[in-house]
Amino acid sequence: METASDIQKRRDYLIKQCELFTHFGCKTDPNSVPSTPKKQKSNDPSNRRIRKTEAEEDAELLKNNEDSEVKDYPLIFNDSPPFIAFGKMRDYQVRGLNWMINLYENNINGILADEMGLGKTLQTISMLGYLQHFRNISGKHIVLAPKSCVPNWINEFKRWCPTLKAVSLYGDKETRAAWIKKVLLGPEQDTWDVVVCSYEILNIERSQFRKIDWQYMIIDEAHRIKNEKSKLAASVRMMNSKNRLLLTGTPLQNNLHELWALLNFLLPDIFGDSEQFDNWFDTDECVDGDNAMVKKLHGVLKPFLLRRVKADVEKSLLPKKEMKIQVGLSAM
Repeated sequence: METASDIQKRRDYLIKQCELFTHFGCKTDPNSVPSTPKKQKSNDPSNRRIRKTEAEEDAELLKNNEDSEVKDYPLIFNDSPPFIAFGKMRDYQVRGLNWMINLYENNINGILADEMGLGKTLQTISMLGYLQHFRNISGKHIVLAPKSCVPNWINEFKRWCPTLKAVSLYGDKETRAAWIKKVLLGPEQDTWDVVVCSYEILNIERSQFRKIDWQYMIIDEAHRIKNEKSKLAASVRMMNSKNRLLLTGTPLQNNLHELWALLNFLLPDIFGDSEQFDNWFDTDECVDGDNAMVKKLHGVLKPFLLRRVKADVEKSLLPKKEMKIQVGLSAM
């Protein structure tokens, strides 16, 4: 469970990232447990948010690491981590791992919204591997995915980070009951680190999953919970988890209220009032091209969301080839 110090640390970090968070109840509470002392005064010009280069951001994270109480783990990877067993991570994937580590160290949950094909699965597995090898946290973690993607997640864990033991729950009622009694909550619960299951299984067995205090809850195709009144959204909100990560290639859907539903799941103590969020970001103004409103939205999303597209980060792909094959009609 989170302490008052963890919550205050998160709020201080968000305010430092963008002053807009003061409008969402993200204010310093003088009666709360004090967080890490600040080294800069509030009227220091260096506190103002300015655009930094990637090298400057890396240097800042390294400096924060040196000031941290725990000095035996890195905050920045310059190359593929040693616990990745199959091949090497690409440069942009390593940057994605560093981004997730930064979120974790500041008690922030986030949305990894890279375009499909850039390796969101691998980046997520590398984050859990970092927790195991550098923070001595093996689990318990849970990955929620479409039914068709569950076998792929299990195979990817075995391929990229075999030190993380991943299991999946499936089958009829009797099979699931025996598995839960033996593996999930029984004598074999120490033999696994990650559970991968489908949305449907979670909805059916959510009362059993609620009995575990999860370290990381990861939701693949997270736009499935954009409606906070759906059954899946209600199920994931009932579970206990310290950290949450959403994976989606389409972070923005039809309207900003759906975005609020995702942010509310990630940080309910910050984004607790949907009406306040909808009023603060007038959808009509954004559509009409109000630059101030768009900048305001980008400022709020920046600490939570990482979005890359292939054209910007993956330069080694060969150009696409289009082939047209004429096929005759088949028999009736």
